[in-house]
Amino acid sequence: MKWFSRWRRNRILRRHLIPHDAFASSANRLPILDGLTRDELVRLREAASLLLVDKTFSAAGGAEVDGAMQRAIALQACLLTLNLDDGSYDGWSEIILYPDEFLRDHEEMDETGVVHVTRDILAGESWHGGPLVLSIADVESSGQADGYNVVLHEFAHKLDMLNGDANAFPPLHRGMNAAAWAHDFGTAYEDLCRRVDAGEDTAIDPYASSAPAEFFAVLTEVFFETPGLLHAEYPAVYEQLKQFYRQHPLQRLAGPA
Repeated sequence: MKWFSRWRRNRILRRHLIPHDAFASSANRLPILDGLTRDELVRLREAASLLLVDKTFSAAGGAEVDGAMQRAIALQACLLTLNLDDGSYDGWSEIILYPDEFLRDHEEMDETGVVHVTRDILAGESWHGGPLVLSIADVESSGQADGYNVVLHEFAHKLDMLNGDANAFPPLHRGMNAAAWAHDFGTAYEDLCRRVDAGEDTAIDPYASSAPAEFFAVLTEVFFETPGLLHAEYPAVYEQLKQFYRQHPLQRLAGPA
């Protein structure tokens, strides 16, 4: 059925390819895309066009969602998967957008069986098999090569969920060493947790210490936004993400020597 997939893909692109000027305008607003080659930009434009067709963008809480916002999300989401499988975002269909941070009630049972309900303020959320939720205000702050990116964060969770619940162990490529991944991520996670617990003002967002899944998502943000920081703090994790995403943003963003 590969021929059918190719036929469908080409048919969608003939009808829905993001216009060149619109793509260039959106890309120019995202410094994290600097240094991509001509071929990479062509593939990014095609991948983003396919994602815009594949996903439904829904407004919530009075949000106003225009084409520029949808393109900003699609370009950054597809930066993650630029060198990954085409089906990396299969299995779910909706992106929900709030104008700003939103509230979510969270239930958790303690060891005595008592259920505690808390209310969290979120900029984004990913549900296993369900929609991805984003704050427009936070999307507008993403992609500026300053270390923060809610789009990369939530779409990284989707990649992490490809083989089950998010746990910082997405499906690795052939040739990657699962034991080395676990060691390098585990060592770095324990180090960050120790530093945060000691009250250190860490360069990496301390939210990364809240759970292994959040560690993977936050460090994905850092890998693409401020790769020099990740390479300096946790070089082994940088190398693992370099293998996983099949990209080298530290080299790309540095520009010509």
